[in-house]
Amino acid sequence: MLFLRLAYVEVLYFLLPAFLLAIFYRWKFYKVPAYSYSLGTFLQKKGFVVSNHHKWILYFLRFFTLLSLAFLVARPQWVDSRSKVNVEGIDIVLTLDASGSMELFDDLRDRRSRIEVAKSEAICFIEKRIDDPIGVVIFGADAMSLCPLTLDKPMLKNTVGQLRLGFINPRGTSLGTGLATAVNRLKDSKAKTKIIILLTDGVPTAEKIDPDMAIELAKQFGVKVYTIGIGNLRESYFNHPMLGPQKIPSQTIDMSLLKKIANQTGGICFRANNPAQMRDIYNKIDKLEKTEYETDVFQRYYEAFFYFVWILLLFLGLELFLRFYVWRGV
Repeated sequence: MLFLRLAYVEVLYFLLPAFLLAIFYRWKFYKVPAYSYSLGTFLQKKGFVVSNHHKWILYFLRFFTLLSLAFLVARPQWVDSRSKVNVEGIDIVLTLDASGSMELFDDLRDRRSRIEVAKSEAICFIEKRIDDPIGVVIFGADAMSLCPLTLDKPMLKNTVGQLRLGFINPRGTSLGTGLATAVNRLKDSKAKTKIIILLTDGVPTAEKIDPDMAIELAKQFGVKVYTIGIGNLRESYFNHPMLGPQKIPSQTIDMSLLKKIANQTGGICFRANNPAQMRDIYNKIDKLEKTEYETDVFQRYYEAFFYFVWILLLFLGLELFLRFYVWRGV
């Protein structure tokens, strides 16, 4: 289904009021110069005075010319809200842990929190997968789908970049629920290869969906799961607002569960102690097989600029033709 949108609609907030004020001034306050001739009344009675209706036609044409110009500045675009395209790639859902422990950091030389590292590397991964529809799921005490499968990479990067702890309840790690939510995003995919990249730094707690059940769902729909355990088990830190970086006791990651998920779904389990290792892991996943297929994408944009250029030129050309050739000197 196609519909029209304005990419820079905010410019109309300034252009349209100015445009309407100019029209109001022209209609209400602008006075056309009038010239008095001694024979004017006589010529009017004899029918030699031409009606000035042509001026309103010229004003009408100028009005639509300027209106078309305003729409050009606002950058009109056709939006295909859901279309099918042939792509060469795989369907991927990034599934990120958004629990409270993701606020910790693991290296005093790089004090970015785990969630910031995960976001940064996920964005780099998105930039490399040009032809792959990608979706985003997060989980904490519950799970939430942030973005469906899409090829709109700017929207994806913006979605991941704006992710903050607190989007969902961070007091828990519902890994099974997060995995099941990601599988749900892929169950209708027509791709021959469907993968989930599941990243976590802890142990599942307060599960609404058991991880074993989520594994069975992934197997049922042919989804590979690549698991990543993030976090330095020897030393971790958090930024105290008054005291600065504070070391905390080592945490545990349920690597046995992550290995089980990967092994039973045909994926691979990885371990990342620092940002450099995280990037290496994404580079390895980037070498996955690719296959051509037809997929649904959301909100594909087509520039409508030239449509309005032709409309503008049509009104402008018609006005000039009438002004200088038809009603010249009238």
